Amino acid sequence: MGDVPRDVLGPVAGGPAEPAFDGDHPPRRDLVDDCVHCGFCLPTCPTYVLWGEEMDSPRGRIHLMKQGLDGEPMTASMVSHVDSCLGCMACVTACPSGVRYDRLIEDTRQQVERRHPRPRRERALRGAVFSLFPYPRRLRLLRGPLRAYRASGLRAAVRRSGLLPRLAPTLAALDALAPRIGHATRLPARIPAQGRRRATVGMLTGCVQRAFFPEVNAATARVLAAEGCDVVLLPRRQGCCGALSVHNGRRAEARRFARALIDAFDGAGIDRFVVNAAGCGSSLKEYGDLLRDDPAYAERAAAFAGGVRDLSELLAELGPVAPRHPLPLTVAYHDACHLAHAQGIRAQPRELLRGVPGLELREFADPEICCGSAGVWNVLHPEPAGQLGERKARHVLATGADLLVTANPGCLMQIAAAARRLGGALAVAHTAQVLDASIRARPVTDLLR
Repeated sequence: MGDVPRDVLGPVAGGPAEPAFDGDHPPRRDLVDDCVHCGFCLPTCPTYVLWGEEMDSPRGRIHLMKQGLDGEPMTASMVSHVDSCLGCMACVTACPSGVRYDRLIEDTRQQVERRHPRPRRERALRGAVFSLFPYPRRLRLLRGPLRAYRASGLRAAVRRSGLLPRLAPTLAALDALAPRIGHATRLPARIPAQGRRRATVGMLTGCVQRAFFPEVNAATARVLAAEGCDVVLLPRRQGCCGALSVHNGRRAEARRFARALIDAFDGAGIDRFVVNAAGCGSSLKEYGDLLRDDPAYAERAAAFAGGVRDLSELLAELGPVAPRHPLPLTVAYHDACHLAHAQGIRAQPRELLRGVPGLELREFADPEICCGSAGVWNVLHPEPAGQLGERKARHVLATGADLLVTANPGCLMQIAAAARRLGGALAVAHTAQVLDASIRARPVTDLLR
């Protein structure tokens, strides 16, 4: 849980009399008051499931927010419980009262990030994470060293020693998550539609997706083109969408990324903006809220957000035209939290997968509980993230499916790493890769490598 013990209290600089929140977008009292503390959120909350602590449940954190609004100071204990939230939003879909926990935790986190003096080690770790992960060019520089690390046998030796998890849990988590590095696929600025053009779409290339899963982006672009879309990528102009930043309270940074992305596609003539990473999609759809106080961007951001579509969402809207060829395999589909809970997209990817001849879709137990990836939560909290990942991997492996399919790069890495720790062989793929293989009549072995 980081450097701060869960039972240690400590006020922020300024003394215990200083209220937890200032006037810059604190959690809204009317949203706090919507919570009737009924407890429907408890069985869907991963941290409550792990620890059974009231303050590590959504309603417990809302209680802490209420105390802050009532003038209580921001303590290290309060920050610890806020930090422990994965932001999976399973509580939002479970809540019968419609409590906007998503808005509440986001507003609380930006207060924490600005006002709470973190320990030096924690500041260093967070600084390193946010100096690297939102920058695709910096991530791309890691591809060569990671490939060499694997090929040299050093990685296997480090894992056999068992020392890394004890000496450096964060490095151990990063080592476990690192995917196999394939050949980088360079995408052009624009890919024309095949056959009759049905739409012109922009496409997010992303950060982690662009650096470590370029094959997912290539598959996404091919599927869109096959379904009659002109695909505008502009890979040299676009950067991070700001999702990691906004989900961790770094609002000013997220706004800079959002403005830059809006500017990159300004005048591109797109009908929709397509996203193939669930966490990115949920943030892009909230650009109107993120930039609502910016007079130069508020209107543009709202218009941009209104055109954002997840890949499966857009394909369901258009309807399939590209022929599907058989893929005789069994698939376990995992609902990425920010796709199912934040965007409400569950049926569309399943319908697309069921539309592939020969493919059998299998569901698994406890699908509502997050896999523990949650952006960079698994890097900041490696031990509980590992427990959640193994819980998810056990359920997936129990289906006996040939392939795990999901729509988020973090989930792919997290569940695959957990399955390896459990000694299970689990092939993973993005929804786009399955559709691409079916449309191009590729062999099943392409997906199971």
